[in-house]
Amino acid sequence: EVQLVESGGGWVQPGGSLRLSCIASGFTFSSYTFTWFRRAPGKGFERLATINSGGYRRRYADSVKDRFTISRDNAKNTLYLQMNSLNPDDTAVYYCAKYERQSEPISSQLSRTEIYHAWGRGTLVTVSS
Repeated sequence: EVQLVESGGGWVQPGGSLRLSCIASGFTFSSYTFTWFRRAPGKGFERLATINSGGYRRRYADSVKDRFTISRDNAKNTLYLQMNSLNPDDTAVYYCAKYERQSEPISSQLSRTEIYHAWGRGTLVTVSS
Protein backbone atom coordinates (compact mmCIF):
# COMPACT_ATOMS: atom_id res chain seq x y z
CA GLU A 1 0.00 0.00 0.00
CA VAL A 2 1.34 3.41 -0.98
CA GLN A 3 1.59 5.68 2.03
CA LEU A 4 2.87 9.19 2.59
CA VAL A 5 2.98 10.56 6.11
CA GLU A 6 3.87 14.16 6.81
CA SER A 7 5.18 15.48 10.11
CA GLY A 8 6.94 18.48 11.55
CA GLY A 9 4.15 21.02 11.49
CA GLY A 10 3.15 23.13 14.45
CA TRP A 11 3.02 26.65 15.73
CA VAL A 12 5.85 29.09 15.05
CA GLN A 13 6.28 32.81 15.49
CA PRO A 14 6.80 35.08 12.47
CA GLY A 15 10.38 34.90 11.30
CA GLY A 16 10.78 31.38 12.59
CA SER A 17 11.64 28.13 10.85
CA LEU A 18 10.26 24.63 10.58
CA ARG A 19 11.32 21.49 8.77
CA LEU A 20 8.63 19.23 7.45
CA SER A 21 9.18 15.57 6.68
CA CYS A 22 7.27 13.13 4.52
CA ILE A 23 7.98 9.45 5.02
CA ALA A 24 7.03 7.19 2.12
CA SER A 25 6.32 3.48 1.99
CA GLY A 26 4.80 0.90 -0.32
CA PHE A 27 6.70 1.82 -3.47
CA THR A 28 10.18 2.62 -4.77
CA PHE A 29 10.62 6.09 -3.37
CA SER A 30 13.79 6.86 -5.32
CA SER A 31 11.99 6.46 -8.67
CA TYR A 32 9.56 9.32 -8.34
CA THR A 33 9.30 13.07 -8.42
CA PHE A 34 7.65 14.69 -5.41
CA THR A 35 6.01 18.01 -4.74
CA TRP A 36 5.08 19.89 -1.60
CA PHE A 37 1.74 21.67 -1.69
CA ARG A 38 -0.14 23.67 0.86
CA ARG A 39 -3.72 24.68 1.36
CA ALA A 40 -4.54 27.76 3.39
CA PRO A 41 -7.95 28.17 5.01
CA GLY A 42 -10.54 28.95 2.37
CA LYS A 43 -8.09 28.62 -0.52
CA GLY A 44 -7.06 26.03 -3.09
CA PHE A 45 -3.89 23.98 -3.31
CA GLU A 46 -0.71 25.93 -3.91
CA ARG A 47 2.36 24.18 -5.28
CA LEU A 48 5.49 25.11 -3.36
CA ALA A 49 8.41 23.02 -4.52
CA THR A 50 9.17 19.98 -6.65
CA ILE A 51 12.17 17.67 -6.60
CA ASN A 52 13.03 15.00 -9.12
CA SER A 53 13.84 11.40 -8.28
CA GLY A 54 17.58 11.91 -8.00
CA GLY A 55 17.23 15.10 -6.00
CA TYR A 56 19.30 17.23 -8.38
CA ARG A 57 16.49 19.24 -9.99
CA ARG A 58 14.39 21.45 -7.76
CA ARG A 59 11.71 23.81 -8.93
CA TYR A 60 10.12 26.38 -6.67
CA ALA A 61 7.13 28.63 -6.72
CA ASP A 62 8.09 32.28 -6.76
CA SER A 63 6.33 32.82 -3.45
CA VAL A 64 8.75 30.58 -1.56
CA LYS A 65 11.91 30.16 -3.60
CA ASP A 66 14.07 32.35 -1.39
CA ARG A 67 12.76 30.90 1.87
CA PHE A 68 11.94 27.23 1.40
CA THR A 69 14.22 24.34 0.43
CA ILE A 70 13.04 20.97 -0.77
CA SER A 71 15.28 17.95 -0.35
CA ARG A 72 15.11 14.19 -0.13
CA ASP A 73 16.99 11.26 1.33
CA ASN A 74 16.35 8.27 -0.89
CA ALA A 75 18.07 5.94 1.56
CA LYS A 76 15.51 6.92 4.19
CA ASN A 77 12.50 7.18 1.86
CA THR A 78 11.97 10.68 3.17
CA LEU A 79 11.15 14.02 1.62
CA TYR A 80 11.82 17.30 3.42
CA LEU A 81 10.78 20.92 3.27
CA GLN A 82 12.90 23.40 5.18
CA MET A 83 10.93 26.59 5.73
CA ASN A 84 12.60 29.78 6.90
CA SER A 85 11.42 33.34 7.51
CA LEU A 86 7.88 32.17 8.02
CA ASN A 87 5.08 34.71 8.08
CA PRO A 88 1.35 34.48 8.84
CA ASP A 89 0.57 34.00 5.14
CA ASP A 90 2.38 30.65 5.36
CA THR A 91 -0.30 29.31 7.70
CA ALA A 92 -1.76 26.27 5.95
CA VAL A 93 -1.93 22.52 5.87
CA TYR A 94 1.14 21.20 4.05
CA TYR A 95 1.03 18.09 1.89
CA CYS A 96 3.55 15.95 0.08
CA ALA A 97 2.45 14.41 -3.19
CA LYS A 98 3.92 11.72 -5.42
CA TYR A 99 3.91 12.22 -9.18
CA GLU A 100 1.99 9.53 -11.02
CA ARG A 101 4.84 8.43 -13.32
CA GLN A 102 8.53 7.61 -12.99
CA SER A 103 9.37 10.25 -15.57
CA GLU A 104 9.59 13.93 -14.63
CA PRO A 105 6.61 16.17 -15.19
CA ILE A 106 7.10 19.19 -17.39
CA SER A 107 7.14 22.52 -15.63
CA SER A 108 3.80 23.69 -16.97
CA GLN A 109 2.11 20.68 -15.37
CA LEU A 110 3.62 20.85 -11.89
CA SER A 111 0.73 22.66 -10.25
CA ARG A 112 -1.96 20.33 -11.55
CA THR A 113 -3.05 18.30 -8.54
CA GLU A 114 -4.50 15.56 -10.72
CA ILE A 115 -1.06 14.38 -11.87
CA TYR A 116 -0.17 13.34 -8.33
CA HIS A 117 -1.61 9.96 -7.46
CA ALA A 118 -0.64 9.72 -3.83
CA TRP A 119 -0.97 12.33 -1.11
CA GLY A 120 -0.31 12.45 2.57
CA ARG A 121 -2.92 13.63 5.04
CA GLY A 122 -1.06 16.85 5.65
CA THR A 123 0.54 18.61 8.57
CA LEU A 124 -0.70 21.93 9.91
CA VAL A 125 1.64 24.91 10.11
CA THR A 126 0.46 27.94 12.05
CA VAL A 127 2.46 31.15 12.00
CA SER A 128 1.36 33.75 14.48
CA SER A 129 2.60 35.88 17.32
